[in-house]
Amino acid sequence: MSALASQRITRRTTRRSNIGGVVIGDAAPIVVQSMTNTDTADIAATVAQVKALADAGSELVRITVNTAEAAAAVPVIRDKLDALVCNVPLIGDFHFNGHKLLTAFPACAQALAKYRINPGNVGKGSKRDSQFAIMIEQALRWEKPIRIGVNWGSLDADLLATMMDQNARSSEPKGAAHVMREALVASAIGSAQRAQELGLAADRIVLSCKVSDVQDLIAVYSELASRCDYPLHLGLTEAGMGSKGIVASTAAIGVLLQQGIGDTIRVSLTPEPNGDRTREVLVAQEILQTMGLRSFAPQVTACPGCGRTTSTVFQELAQRIQSYLRAQMPLWRARYPGVEAMNVAVMGCVVNGPGESKMANLGISLPGTGELPVAPVYVDGQKTVTLKGERIAEEFQQIVADYVRATYGGEPPGRHLKPDRKSVAIKAVA
Repeated sequence: MSALASQRITRRTTRRSNIGGVVIGDAAPIVVQSMTNTDTADIAATVAQVKALADAGSELVRITVNTAEAAAAVPVIRDKLDALVCNVPLIGDFHFNGHKLLTAFPACAQALAKYRINPGNVGKGSKRDSQFAIMIEQALRWEKPIRIGVNWGSLDADLLATMMDQNARSSEPKGAAHVMREALVASAIGSAQRAQELGLAADRIVLSCKVSDVQDLIAVYSELASRCDYPLHLGLTEAGMGSKGIVASTAAIGVLLQQGIGDTIRVSLTPEPNGDRTREVLVAQEILQTMGLRSFAPQVTACPGCGRTTSTVFQELAQRIQSYLRAQMPLWRARYPGVEAMNVAVMGCVVNGPGESKMANLGISLPGTGELPVAPVYVDGQKTVTLKGERIAEEFQQIVADYVRATYGGEPPGRHLKPDRKSVAIKAVA
């Protein structure tokens, strides 16, 4: 975390919870979570997607456990992931019949690292308390934490009706939206307190209150955070597809993180048909990294372009370097600790190019329209070389690779990393 970010953001004080070896809450790093969309009974497909999500950086993965076939598949999925050296903790998502599945399939209950319980779907009427109690008993038996996950699309109808009636009789009744938000918070906290009464330790409880409206999410979590010290899982449910889902999730989660609220996050994007499920992991990581809360992969700073940048050279180079950095991270993460915080600037003209390049670990300022066809390179704020010709992209990528090895691996610096060298022409301008 940068010094400026640490001064701006004070994390909310919470209990800590251990989710299969991943510690969340309080000052622990904010954790990225995701969820599969495969049929859990399809073992091969679920294993493949869990591994893809974990490889992309998801530190917790939730899977649906909705049928006997899915519950029977869970321990097999766990074993196959372990054989692939994929140790990501699995969270079981239970609705309606979780009490039956956890009881009937003890291997499933044991293989999961956490149970997600939706109090609105745990049972109706007189069955609700007993079925909730059975799930807590299983959590106690297998020493598992739980997440009380309230969702306004499946809010406890009896609780909401009771609170609406109470509000209507009040001398100063609130609006329906206010009552709905209060019911979400009351359901989460009340369920957590009931779990504790049944014997579950407070440090084994995580809460979430998901809605699909940005302002409602901010209001609900602000209230929830003020009334408990459980770790909180953030996410805008049903955020939507594409840019709408990304923007809405970023707006809501970003505001709450800035207030110090949130211990795990998920960006719930609707993928396009056959789309890449890992995109939600990347977006979550980028939210945390751009806010200075965590570092996952080197970041590329690039200008948006203007009338001074009529060619696409800087755009193509920025895309190439970003793709290269992401592709190298599985290897670099283990070999070069600290590389995830590196910043690379790819700029398109002389206006802001040199200044931005000097501020980055590595920067290149490509020529704009009418400028000399040269591209100065800056290493840790110092100009080291000027590139020319048709192989600027290849040469700069090599400079990036040399910098990583020298800076984070302790290897001798490459010839382009030393400051105050004379400009080098790689190839004559065509």
